[in-house]
Amino acid sequence: MFKEFDSLVPPQHFINAMRGVASSVTVVTTDGPVGRYGATVSAFSSVSADPPTVLVCLYAGSRIASAVKENGRFCVNVLPEKAQEIADRFAGRHDGWIDDRFSGIDCIGACDIPPIIYGASSFLCSLQQTVKSGTHLIVIGHVQDILDGCASPLIWRDGSYHKAVRQDLHVSRVAES
Repeated sequence: MFKEFDSLVPPQHFINAMRGVASSVTVVTTDGPVGRYGATVSAFSSVSADPPTVLVCLYAGSRIASAVKENGRFCVNVLPEKAQEIADRFAGRHDGWIDDRFSGIDCIGACDIPPIIYGASSFLCSLQQTVKSGTHLIVIGHVQDILDGCASPLIWRDGSYHKAVRQDLHVSRVAES
């Protein structure tokens, strides 16, 4: 049974519970007047089909959050299951020895267009709205173009990468009497 809604759960309890929630691994990219940036993000969701709209959650104090707001465009690249190195790179795990996170990464797109990572399923968006909530910025964008990478997505759960495994759905019919 849930308790009354007069208080919030402790942050660590919330973090522990959220570690059990599986999500696709994405790299959010932007390019424009303030430069090209990218970051690994797991909080990505559709909002509406009419108009086509998605959201991502970015740490409000991050360079990527500032850049997306200033550039006005972003791309959500849903990484394929074999792209763990790319996820690590854009999560900052390689920043100690690589100056440019995009160096050596196959991207599609012209200057001032948010980079589309080759092999990813990508959603190119124009920024519609941002909402500050706690430590994060909810970034809402209208989808202007989609590139389907046709690959199974890389999954993040409980602090590690996983593969999505397709399970056939067997539906049994119960005869009406």
